Amino acid sequence: MSSIRIKAKERNGSVDVKTLMKHNMETGLRKKKDGSKIPEHWITDVTAESGGNVVFAAAFNTSISKDPYLAFKFAGKKGDSLTISWKDNKGKTDSAQTIVK
Repeated sequence: MSSIRIKAKERNGSVDVKTLMKHNMETGLRKKKDGSKIPEHWITDVTAESGGNVVFAAAFNTSISKDPYLAFKFAGKKGDSLTISWKDNKGKTDSAQTIVK
């Protein structure tokens, strides 16, 4: 099961996208109860593709909160396929796909 939830809806030639990515987004600055640091672990890159084209791209850093929510628009239409992918600083990746409603 993907860590990404996507809603994509077309309105007047523009697709409104809302996505929630489940990720701890640890900065490496917090400590456990025993005083040891929690290791850095955050999403570094997010990409959205539709029709073979990148329609949105972002570079994240440690200032992004746990379970990031992202909203954006792009020119598209109902029935288009949309794939959102992320990569984190430990090399883990995930992606999810939806059809624009």
